[in-house]
Amino acid sequence: MNRNLRLTRHVAWALLVQYVVASVNPACEAAPPNIVIVLADDLGYGDVQTLNADSTIPTPNLDRLAKQGLTFTDAHSPSAVCTPTRYGLLTGRYCWRIMRSGVLGGYSPPLLEPGRRTIANLLKQRGYQTHAIGKWHLGMELPMLDATVKGDVTKWQGDPGVRFDGVIADSPIHHGFDHYFGVTASLDMAPYVFVRDDRFTQLPTIQQPAVPFPHYVRAGPRAEDFVIDQVLDTLLQEAQQAINRMAPAAEPYFLYLPLTGPHKPTQPAARFRGNTALGEYGDFVHQVDWTVGQLLETIAQTGESDNTLVIFTSDNGSYMYRYDDASTPDHVDDHSIQGFRAEHHRANGPLRGTKADIWEAGHRVPFFVRWPAELEANQRVHATICLTDIYATVAEIVGTELGPDEAEDSSSIAAALRGASYTRGAPVVHHSSAGMFAIRDQQWKLVCGTGSGGRQQPRGEIFGTPYQLYNLEEDIAETQDVAEQHPQIVAELTAKLETIRESGRSFER
Repeated sequence: MNRNLRLTRHVAWALLVQYVVASVNPACEAAPPNIVIVLADDLGYGDVQTLNADSTIPTPNLDRLAKQGLTFTDAHSPSAVCTPTRYGLLTGRYCWRIMRSGVLGGYSPPLLEPGRRTIANLLKQRGYQTHAIGKWHLGMELPMLDATVKGDVTKWQGDPGVRFDGVIADSPIHHGFDHYFGVTASLDMAPYVFVRDDRFTQLPTIQQPAVPFPHYVRAGPRAEDFVIDQVLDTLLQEAQQAINRMAPAAEPYFLYLPLTGPHKPTQPAARFRGNTALGEYGDFVHQVDWTVGQLLETIAQTGESDNTLVIFTSDNGSYMYRYDDASTPDHVDDHSIQGFRAEHHRANGPLRGTKADIWEAGHRVPFFVRWPAELEANQRVHATICLTDIYATVAEIVGTELGPDEAEDSSSIAAALRGASYTRGAPVVHHSSAGMFAIRDQQWKLVCGTGSGGRQQPRGEIFGTPYQLYNLEEDIAETQDVAEQHPQIVAELTAKLETIRESGRSFER
């Protein structure tokens, strides 16, 4: 974008803000940033080289992003699985307040409540263009065939009777986004048909059979243009086109880009296969990194990099198990094995457990922030944060006061972004796939149950006793349960968790 066009955009925005909000905070009178949130799917803390020096997966673009901005080393998804994290990120509210466990499917009804504001709603009210591309996984109100006239719909295994030529009554465009393109849920969940705004883009013509790991998919209807190992490229192309459309406008833009990888199916594009020594999982992580690099290059080509706030993170930890027995076959030996020996790769770094678990591997995630015009580069921040905090942070950056009934579990980290001392005003509450809770306050983490609460053995009992207590400053791998030595801390954290659960919020507005 040339200098005159940029000046025109900034002047137009300033006039708009003065017209709409007469009492705007002077700190917000400058042209607000474009905001891009990239949410990887199941990327582990140890997959990225800047977080794990032992990783042999090439991640040059994420490493560069970290050097150009800030790396948060103690960032957490609000859940150890997909759906609840997406709800928490977009609303600033813990999903366990309305959903006890598990995730939605590709045909599930909407999870977002009518009237519940999202980051997109907030930014749209501030004059932003808003666009979502990728994996939604928060349910949609799909058009259904009348039960008496389903006809041959039963030919699609598992399909409940979707009318693929109908209008979707609840999709991302009903929650603050001007436009949407993507998939209803995870890439291993039918229907395998793209959605644009409030319609499917094609009618399905193929019965997709179930396929085992690593190319894991469930059976269901698939459209001809929906090719599993090309979906990530398709989303990138859509994102690039969206940026190129939005960047020249006077208004800033918000792009929410929830990627479909490296979540199963572990199926990178053909040109990436064999690029690492870690099988298709390593190749897929490498493709995710390349995708981010291409997105950043597109932003740079618009001339808007300096005033674009980019947040990159993951919805939970990696699904790849870690095997400590040197004799155990792994993904390097056989791509159908869903795990690595520690000598080959630690997808979740030194952390205990895996995706879905209440232990750190389930929810401690990569978190990089870049905004060259405002933030100092190459900084590491060790404050404990949660992805729910993105909502309040964005609100502060664009000068919006939060209402009493929004972002109840969100704390702005804007001070931490600018290098100031920051302590979250309330503990972070963690949640596993099965519904087990943990609470994190400073160095202490209390797990309110007897196991992982997810995939790793022992799964344990939710709220079963004795609870587990870990000092993460001394024991990030959660190898030493010190609950017996600190009964007072167990009691205090138990009480704090109950207060947060019962009050319906973590923060008062």
